[in-house]
Formats: sequence, C-alpha cells, structure tokens
Amino acid sequence: MASETERQALADEVRTALERACPGSRTRLLGSLAAGTADDYSDLDVEWVVPDREFAACLARAESALERVRPVAAVRRDPDFLHSDRRRLLFVRFARVPLFWRLDLDVRAESVAHDADYDRDNPRARAREGEWSRPASALANAIGAVKAVARQRPDEARGLLDRGFARIGVPYEADARRGGEEATALEPDWAAEVGRLARAAARQEPELRPLAEQAVRLAEEYGRVDR
Repeated sequence: MASETERQALADEVRTALERACPGSRTRLLGSLAAGTADDYSDLDVEWVVPDREFAACLARAESALERVRPVAAVRRDPDFLHSDRRRLLFVRFARVPLFWRLDLDVRAESVAHDADYDRDNPRARAREGEWSRPASALANAIGAVKAVARQRPDEARGLLDRGFARIGVPYEADARRGGEEATALEPDWAAEVGRLARAAARQEPELRPLAEQAVRLAEEYGRVDR
C-alpha cells in the first residue's frame, strides 16, 4: 500500500489542477480525508464548486485537467445526477495508483454549493436505462467489497456483492461464511466471489477486463495477508 503522504499529495494535485482549469472555481476535501479519520483504504472525496455560467465548460475540462495530474484510467458518472443542470458526481480512477484511491468528484454550480440534497430525488436528473454502465457499477462494488472486508465489515461486503450481482443479472450464491463472525482477512471464499463478480462484469463489457483483473489480484492479495 502506498503511503498516506502520497495520497494527500495526490489530493492536493487534483485540487490545484481543477482550480487552474476553471478560473473562479474552488475545491475542498470531503469525507474521511477532510475529517482526519482516513485509513489505508480511504478514497479521495473532493468537492469542486464552479461558477454557474461556466458549469458545462468546467465539466468539459475536468478530465483533461486531471490528466495533467496522472493518466486517467476511467471516468464513470453517477447516474443519479447525469442530467442535473447544476450538479455531477464523477468517479475517477487514475492509472498506476492503488485501486482504493478512487477520486469521487462532486461538481456543483455555485448557486447550489450549500444544498447537499440538490437534485438527489429529481427523476429528471437521473440517467435513463442504457445511459450508464451496469457492469462498471458492479465492478466498483467488487472493489468496494475488498475494501469492506479489509476493514472487517463482512456484512457491508456481502451487501455490495449482492447489489453488484443483481445489477448485472447474475445469481449470487456466496460461499462466504455467514453468521456474526468478524472477518480478519479476505478469506479465499470472499476472494472467489469478488473475482466472480469482477469477471462477470468484464464479460458483459469487455473494455473492463484490465480493471477487473486488477480487482481479482487485489482480492487475492488480501486473501494471502494475515491481518
């Protein structure tokens, strides 16, 4: 695992690049990095507030701005806000950084910067079927399940796997242990289920194969580590 210092440096570089890409914008850290409670598995949560009149233009520049920080491996847009007029949520994966370090970028127009629930329940803001990738979402759940078990949260991991398999219409017959025991490592049965979900997602969307194989290796790695 790369160091906490490296993750903080990456977050700082992301914020600088975004602010430079859109004059008049500002960023701030959210989540555990902002609260000082981040652990080894914490991702990067960043809010980017942009001028209303520049909302579309700033969004269009986001990926190229982030490319100046690190090569961008993938960008996924949260379907709940895909058609929002003043908000987007982007899930960004950089190449050659730990999979746990996904950037969750909450982009807001200035006029709704302080409205945490803006467009959250607006059906017109949501993507229509076919406008978002179910396999990519399921693969994100597979990676999240590795993180959950590493944090000794087996119930959370099971929930992520349940939803991931359901999202792509694949039956989930988990061999992972049941009951109230705490998981202290990613057991071989957990690793197998994570791998099955990751590869099922990649079969449905072949361009996901490189990320799916990274997820499989991550699951196998945590299966070998005695925590």
